[in-house]
Formats: sequence, structure tokens, C-alpha cells
Amino acid sequence: MRVHAIVDHIEAAYRAVAAGATVVQLRVKEPTAVVIDRGHGFTGLGVTFVVNDDVEAAIRLDADGVHLGQADEGAERARAHGLWVGRSVATVEEALTAEADYLGAGPVWATPSKADAAPPIGLEGLRRICAAVDVPVVAIGGVDASNAAACIESGAAGVAVIRAATDPALRRAVDDALGDR
Repeated sequence: MRVHAIVDHIEAAYRAVAAGATVVQLRVKEPTAVVIDRGHGFTGLGVTFVVNDDVEAAIRLDADGVHLGQADEGAERARAHGLWVGRSVATVEEALTAEADYLGAGPVWATPSKADAAPPIGLEGLRRICAAVDVPVVAIGGVDASNAAACIESGAAGVAVIRAATDPALRRAVDDALGDR
């Protein structure tokens, strides 16, 4: 879970893996057929493969997991097919009630990809969420190589990124911050 790269096509996934991504999440806001079409080849990347918001596509693509928002349905179906389930959270209350194998907490900082999300939770909000749960927490929202270590120091197991997905300095910063943890 160190570096969770969120991408919308296979070429970006290849670049993210080359830069050190340990998880690749396909995020395509289109009908299932389009998600499946774009998802071909992801299982061969050699890293954990997660599909965003689409349980059917995750199943049909033989993904490792699916990442769902708070209101998204399908967690039970995903688990029945052996998929990991990730959930997005922005508060301790959401984190405590989320039935998930990992949590994406944020946005930590303001970011264009989360413009419609709740206000940034900051490092203190991230710290509270990490302290409240027993599952891995991945910090998301405005994370890059300059601030990834602060997320890890706040308790996150890793970081999720879009724009910084191909920056090898991000993986180095996460690895350095995790140390022997």
C-alpha cells in the first residue's frame, strides 16, 4: 500500500509502476463496459490492482480489489468474489463505520481531483482517523513527494496519488518515512 497510483489508462499505469507504485487503481467514470475495456492488461502489471467504484468491472477484470465511496453499494458482492474492499473516508465517524480492508482518507489537502469532496482534513484529521482504526489507511488529496512523509508520520500506511503517480521521488519519500515500520 505504500504508493497507490490512481490512473485512467494502461500507459499511465506502466509509468506509475516504473516509478514505484505498489498499487494501481483504475479510475474511469464511465459505464462498466468502458471500464473493462480500459482495464485490460492491468493484472499483468505485477502490483495490486484495484478498480474504482465498479464491482462488476473489478470481478470481470480479475482485480485484487475495488475501492468504493461511502454511498457505493456492492461490498458484499465484492467480498463474495474474494476482492479487497477499500472505502473513502473523511471523518473518524466514517472510518469507524466503514467495513473495509483499507481506507482512503482525505482529502488531506485541497486538490483539483477532489474539488467536490469534503473540506481538507489536514494532517490532524488524518492522524485521528489512523489512530481510530485497525485497517491500513492511505492518505489522499494533494499528496506529493514534498509532503508524503508527513502523511506517513501521521500514521498512514501509504499515500494515494494521481498527479504524482509517476514521480520516483514519491516512493523514496514514502520508503524513507516508513523505515522499519
